[in-house]
Amino acid sequence: MRKRSLVLIFIFGVFAHLSAQIAPSRYLVKFTDKEASPYSIASPQVFLSQRALDRRAKFGIAVDQSDIPIDPAYIQAVVANGAKLLIQVKWLNGILVQTDSQSVLDAINALTFVTTIEPIKKKTSNFKQSDKFFVTEDSELNKSTFADPIYGDAFNQINMVNGILLHQAGYKGNGLVIAILDAGFLNVDVRTIFSSLWANNQILGTYNFVDPSIKNLFTNINSHGTLVLSVMGGKLPGIFLGTAPEASYWLLRTEDVNSEFLIEEYNWMAGAAFADSAGADIINSSLGYTEFDDSFYNHSWTDLDGNTTPITKAADFAASKGILVVNSAGNSGDDSWKYINAPADGDSVLSVGAVYANGTITSFSSYGFDWDSRVKPNIVAQGGSTVLANEYTDAVKTANGTSFSSPLIAGMMACLWQSNPNASNIELIHAVEQSSSKYLISDNRYGYGIPNFENAKGILGIFDNWNVENSIQVVPNPIYKSGLVQWNSEKTPFHWIELIDFQGKIVLRAEFSEQTSVYNLGMENYKAGIYFLRLGNSFNTVSKKIIKIN
Repeated sequence: MRKRSLVLIFIFGVFAHLSAQIAPSRYLVKFTDKEASPYSIASPQVFLSQRALDRRAKFGIAVDQSDIPIDPAYIQAVVANGAKLLIQVKWLNGILVQTDSQSVLDAINALTFVTTIEPIKKKTSNFKQSDKFFVTEDSELNKSTFADPIYGDAFNQINMVNGILLHQAGYKGNGLVIAILDAGFLNVDVRTIFSSLWANNQILGTYNFVDPSIKNLFTNINSHGTLVLSVMGGKLPGIFLGTAPEASYWLLRTEDVNSEFLIEEYNWMAGAAFADSAGADIINSSLGYTEFDDSFYNHSWTDLDGNTTPITKAADFAASKGILVVNSAGNSGDDSWKYINAPADGDSVLSVGAVYANGTITSFSSYGFDWDSRVKPNIVAQGGSTVLANEYTDAVKTANGTSFSSPLIAGMMACLWQSNPNASNIELIHAVEQSSSKYLISDNRYGYGIPNFENAKGILGIFDNWNVENSIQVVPNPIYKSGLVQWNSEKTPFHWIELIDFQGKIVLRAEFSEQTSVYNLGMENYKAGIYFLRLGNSFNTVSKKIIKIN
């Protein structure tokens, strides 16, 4: 069996042994500060990989307190009072612990550096096989049906989003790192479809956040992640090719299919922080949460506001670190919930719905919300009869679910990023949205529609050309309090302007006549950081990066 050991010691030390599947009550213990931590912003290489540091430097993202591991002395004090450490969540400056003793909780609460203790609830012993991942699996494909000499029956799902041209131009994800947060990766070490990944050292490592005592994520485990990985990284010459066969991958288990509890959202948060520290560029998460075995913790529709659930906060946090987060919209279109799940509701998350091979929406693809201005899902791709690996044989099969339209897009985003390495995660999202089939007539089923990745590449190129030619001028840039935005209204008459923060939120929008050529951009009340300015009309949108300083 092939295995890659986890060598990033500074990351590995951030996480502690998780418990078995039957456990007493669990609690999130939050701390006041990291002031006495032995780690320092002045020496970030101790706890962040060079890739993570390079990403921050490239996009002007400062290393801050959220990056620093939790103070070990605080953790030791909590454990010394009788609680069992489950997992560290450095982005919240907190830890998840396990105890069934009120006296232990009282002792922890008395510690001066503990701010809050929040119950996460018991995990019971009932077994519940998760069925949320995919709607149905179809039969194995017969080799005689393969239609394309390179892609086989995967041709349609990649051609639908016009990804073939990026591949032909040499953009297959090389140099990009994708972290897959999932439930298990059965037989990834033995299936031929992954041989190229192993031969070229593209499997960077694994980690089990559900139970770190189980190191082997390839045997006696769920296979959902296997199918997801194959959509991106799979390669069977003459039979199948994934969307990003030259990208590298971290395989991270955060989902426990045997039950559904809120702790899995914190597993996801820890996995995302790990992916950040390890230097991942993209997270693919074909997971989502709305209901739990204990209904007390169920999310309501109002919780799905893009900023509330733990997992959505984690996804937005990852995006603020420069990571592109791609998430399945969910398979609730046919059931009583109906709407997208968390973290697909995140403002800076690229959520992906599912269409059939002919481009029509699947019935199971979750709806976006129709009571606010967010466009969700953002886009759609083939999630009906998606061609992917058979985890038990060296053939391919098809399966249905937004679990598979998401990695299809995540892989293509890696190819797009390779073609435009200076673009930010948010610029990539906006370019893909603008390339999509329903961009001007978006709805809550298709979102902006089916993307065209060749056009998205061109849109990003337009951004670069406009910036190089200074067709949009912002004076001054960086901006302290305010700046003047100027353009040639005779050459390109714009009638609206948007200011977008680094998390993808539109923080300002204004409209004006197409004769306007100057806009006074007031930024005194905005936080320091990178912003994106967009000007547009009915036919064209251009963008410019600006920096706000204090």
